[in-house]
Amino acid sequence: MINRPDGRAQDALRAVSLERNFTKHAAGSVLVSFGDTRVLCTASMDDRLPGWLKDSGQGWVTAEYAMLPSATHTRTSREQNNKGRAMEISRLIGRSLRAVTDLKAIGPCQITIDCDVLQADGGTRTAAITGGFVALYDALQSSVNKGFLKRVPLQPCAAVSVGIFDGAPILDLNYDEDSRAEVDMNVVMTGAGEFIEVQGSAEGRTFPRAGLDEMLDLATYGIQQLVAIQKEALGLE
Repeated sequence: MINRPDGRAQDALRAVSLERNFTKHAAGSVLVSFGDTRVLCTASMDDRLPGWLKDSGQGWVTAEYAMLPSATHTRTSREQNNKGRAMEISRLIGRSLRAVTDLKAIGPCQITIDCDVLQADGGTRTAAITGGFVALYDALQSSVNKGFLKRVPLQPCAAVSVGIFDGAPILDLNYDEDSRAEVDMNVVMTGAGEFIEVQGSAEGRTFPRAGLDEMLDLATYGIQQLVAIQKEALGLE
């Protein structure tokens, strides 16, 4: 047993909430909270496709991620927030959501998922993917309701962080844990338990294969819970 800064068990998620229809104009919107991390995810639909997809018969899902200047303890300029790290996370979110979307079924349209971090306390990218899925689902459901699609061509996906902290594997790291962890990893999976992406690295020392297996098992457990929370929020079985 270890003592986590917030008193959680090693395999415990932070309090997770998904507030749908958070904004008025987006086709889908959700305010996702992982503890004190809060991200506003909105989905916008556009019939203008990237040029390389012209006449392909398929659609596209992309994402843009940014942190508000006051999302952390010290203000960061908007220009600084929209550079390398934000681009890398934007691409991760886009890849993750495309992996579970039937792009041919959505037809010739582009859906953009905007993920704006209102408050950061670790795990902003995993919260963005988990909330982005809900916003994307609602956008596609709106197309079904309008008769443009026959079904929502989307499978569940969610993401969570895991790590090794004080020598033990833990789930869903907050900032305090993330800043001191020996290993930090982000895992994206489908609702069926298949991996979409795994990002991980050690800080200062190596870790054994057994530690990797423990973290992946912990991530699988956490993502199963997150998918259940998504389905409950969306009213799905």
